[in-house]
Amino acid sequence: MRFLSSAVLGFLATQFSQVLAADPASEIPILNAADEIVSGGSEKRAIAVTATASFPESEVFGIKLVNGHPTTAVVTFNNAEDFPANVLAIGGTLAQASSDQIVRNLTFTQYGVEVPAGETVDLTYAFATEMHPQELQLALSAIVTDNEAGFYTLSIFNGTVSVVEAPISLLDPQILFLYVFLSGVFVATCAFIYNTWVAPLFPKKSAPKSRKPETPRPVATTTGAQGYDESWIPAHHVNRPEAKRSKSSGTKKSKA
Repeated sequence: MRFLSSAVLGFLATQFSQVLAADPASEIPILNAADEIVSGGSEKRAIAVTATASFPESEVFGIKLVNGHPTTAVVTFNNAEDFPANVLAIGGTLAQASSDQIVRNLTFTQYGVEVPAGETVDLTYAFATEMHPQELQLALSAIVTDNEAGFYTLSIFNGTVSVVEAPISLLDPQILFLYVFLSGVFVATCAFIYNTWVAPLFPKKSAPKSRKPETPRPVATTTGAQGYDESWIPAHHVNRPEAKRSKSSGTKKSKA
């Protein structure tokens, strides 16, 4: 892990040098990766300041870095010196667990928080990942200064973590919108297939023509000379048989 620690310290030194170089009014000397912080793997002197990290949201089975969600580490600084120490910045890297090859540099966060002599200070460091699920080596380090403007690097955490995807929730608005969209596409596709290939196989039944109701014709009523309706009177009562006339014998043919 020596190569990994040196790489982390070099990265922090480079990042911190860039920050200081951007502020010309700063009285703190600009450091390079090969200066006091990393000088052949040795530092000027040790400082009695320790730093440890805890992950409140970690599970029992290990620390999981959820893609798209910030991972929060609570870093505790304990100053055992008789002078205050200043925490300048915290950063880290993610590397392959087998080869120590760095695959991602994490966020470099500046603090400038003083840790009084003999006291403890907690700082929060957060970072996020967007990577393929895998096992990686997480290394976190901090840069602190003493009362003589001497720079020191502290190893905060160095362990294996798991990069995982965020759990899928059925009530997620994006998932609900996806369900609605896919349902609409499925219904539209089924309707197109039915109207294009299925419906022509079944002949359409012609609807029976509706007959218009016949309006009853008005019945003509005949009225006789008497001035009343004779349609309801039986015919044999209306048409009485005429009496036969008998031949009169008054005229006789003359005999010759």
